[in-house]
Amino acid sequence: MTNNQPRNSRETWEKLLDLLVDALEERQAERRAATTPQPSPKPATAPAPAAAPRPAPAPGSVAPQQPKPQQPSPPPSKKRAPQPGEADWEPAPRVASIGFGQTLRRLFLLVAALAVIVNIPLFRYGVSLARVAPDERALVIRDGLLVKGEGPDVYVLEDGALRWISSLQAFELLGYQWHNVHMVEDAFIAEFPQGEPIHVLFKCPDSDHIYRIETGYKRWIQDIPTFEAEGHVWDDVHMVDCDTLRDIPDGPPIPEDAGAPPQP
Repeated sequence: MTNNQPRNSRETWEKLLDLLVDALEERQAERRAATTPQPSPKPATAPAPAAAPRPAPAPGSVAPQQPKPQQPSPPPSKKRAPQPGEADWEPAPRVASIGFGQTLRRLFLLVAALAVIVNIPLFRYGVSLARVAPDERALVIRDGLLVKGEGPDVYVLEDGALRWISSLQAFELLGYQWHNVHMVEDAFIAEFPQGEPIHVLFKCPDSDHIYRIETGYKRWIQDIPTFEAEGHVWDDVHMVDCDTLRDIPDGPPIPEDAGAPPQP
């Protein structure tokens, strides 16, 4: 009996120590649970259906092997194109020519041909298309038509005859405008008979002399019989300032043997 008492006391102490250790571990677990936040409960999910059992291979047959997943091959590395100045750099191929030079030559020939065509006379008066096309009124033969040939003279058509407008003053006093004057060939003017010229007569208040203005000159009319013989009427006479009349250079008198013209 003496031998069993020490063994029993030792077992008793070991049980006490185990109880103390368990109590300490429970106390520590409670402290950790108090300080650690509890995770929210996850929603209940339906259990996944059980996989159908695979049929057992027949005796003596070899079970098929599952193919191993292939690893994706790495993408091929792109070779950087050589830049100008590097060893392998080559210039881009030339683009085929569109024949610009040939097109330009054809265009030049077309323009030259059109220039020849528009300058060919269209009818017996010798008026070319270049002068008829810009203004269709040049083809209308009517009274009041103003024409000018290669020289400085301007004519107005009246009663089928061309009348020469003898001065710029007469042109302006009659109310004509330069944009109404049509450029024609001299052969066109030669086809019409020449009518009486259109003159303008000037007189100033301080002088009794009357002057006819022609091509920028004043021509003194000697007397009233000469005035009437030239076919003038008093409606042709316009009063101007004497200084203006003196500034116009003298031309030959009417008649030309009348002597030196007096000044107004």
